[in-house]
Amino acid sequence: MNGTGILKCRRCPECKGFGCIDQLPGLGGVFHNKNFQLNCSAWKDLQKKAESNGKLEEIQKIDFSLSKVMCAPVTGSQENIGYEHEQDFYFPYFNTSRESGFGVCVGDGCPDEKLEYGIEAVKKIHAEYDSDFKAVFFLKPYPQKVLFERLKKVVPYASHIGVDIDAYNIVTMRNKVHLEKKTAADLEELRAVVRELRGGEGLPFVVKGVFTDEDLALVRDFHPEVALVSNHGGRVETREGSSADFLVAHATELKQSACEIWVDGGIRTKLDVQTALYYGASRALIARPIIRAVFDGNKYELK
Repeated sequence: MNGTGILKCRRCPECKGFGCIDQLPGLGGVFHNKNFQLNCSAWKDLQKKAESNGKLEEIQKIDFSLSKVMCAPVTGSQENIGYEHEQDFYFPYFNTSRESGFGVCVGDGCPDEKLEYGIEAVKKIHAEYDSDFKAVFFLKPYPQKVLFERLKKVVPYASHIGVDIDAYNIVTMRNKVHLEKKTAADLEELRAVVRELRGGEGLPFVVKGVFTDEDLALVRDFHPEVALVSNHGGRVETREGSSADFLVAHATELKQSACEIWVDGGIRTKLDVQTALYYGASRALIARPIIRAVFDGNKYELK
């Protein structure tokens, strides 16, 4: 095991959202894990439909590099995962993902030290393993002045900058910090700050948490480089549904306003990734299975 503590995961043979119902804090989800379960089952449903339509073999032939897969941004290793010490999680999580050939996403949270731990882990990988290493940094929708300060810290180590637009709906964040809905003007201001910090050269901007009609409107107004379809692993109280079905329903529309679509939620296998790519995504994010492997000190392999 990479850290002391007790893993808040039932270690189900398949991670499909049935063993950790209502475990928040923990690895469960809202609506009695309904969206967590739908996230997992929707990919299988799409594959069954493709098989009945004679399209499954076409999906299975999709070739992709492991860099198209990323570890999702995760913080709160004490309250949600079970680590005794918060800082024990970040480097093993990022480095396991890197060693698996995946990209790395870094999140922030409350208290501020969570972001600091993430930055330090990225710096360690940069120093010890890969001098060109960069990560995708996702910031929660704090007030603008807070985000300006966080951008100063993360931009030197970032390949992309993203905002978790749905994070104000995360149950475990309530009553801890002030988070707010972001407008297209807010996001444009953040994009301009990134450009200023980099001497006029920007970074690709990711809008994470696209899962409602309101989110679609925000993407239309803002035109991010990346729209990330997500319901935060079934952990936000917006509406019932799966990220896979939302991707299928809205990929064409999203591509009119964003250069790329990424997706997370319930992705467990190579075929799930291929299915996501088939339906319009260019990258897929995974969290819970990697978390479990890292806590137990195991390597992670996408099968």
